[in-house]
Amino acid sequence: MAEINVSELKPVGEFGSKVWCEACVAYGVKLLEDGDLPVDLAWGFSEIYLNPPARLLSDGRTLSGYYMMVKDGVISGGDGASAECRSLSGFHVEIPWAAICNQSASLYGREGQRQRSLDEQVMFKAIEEYVGRPNPLELKAREKPVWPPAVGAALSKGSEEGGGLHNIAATLQAPSPEFAEFPTTELGVPVFSAMSEEQKRAFLEMLRVTI
Repeated sequence: MAEINVSELKPVGEFGSKVWCEACVAYGVKLLEDGDLPVDLAWGFSEIYLNPPARLLSDGRTLSGYYMMVKDGVISGGDGASAECRSLSGFHVEIPWAAICNQSASLYGREGQRQRSLDEQVMFKAIEEYVGRPNPLELKAREKPVWPPAVGAALSKGSEEGGGLHNIAATLQAPSPEFAEFPTTELGVPVFSAMSEEQKRAFLEMLRVTI
């Protein structure tokens, strides 16, 4: 497979939209096909974005998210979340759309991923303190992710130079208007503590967090 030139990619749709999810799958499958995967590998990846804006659930679409899987020597994927895929060991997550939408458009490598996680922890803690209870987003404890070395190598290939699936997906992502006025970190993570009261209420409503 020819190298994917991320600099030539353009936004195709918002985070979690059908067109964006399908584009992420297409590139993710290409990266996996180009990887040196074990012939007996059975592995699944799925992300489900909870409570997305209604505009992302049109034309009969009931779920925002996408999946990829490797099974019986076949690499596949698609919009939504295949039950077969989610039955496989791998990486599976369900998280409110608004909790990760904006920062997912940032380009980064390993250090950027670490900083994004730290920024998100600060955001979640600030929300907890504001509403006065633990885990107000009702995030589920997920099983320990399984990232076979060959899968990790394939999906992160060139990530320190701007490549890899994350940076491809970020480049394909168009801005979502809800975040235009929110204060954010350099990596796009909403800074809850710096929001006005009106912004805090709006963000919590997007997250479906009650006070």
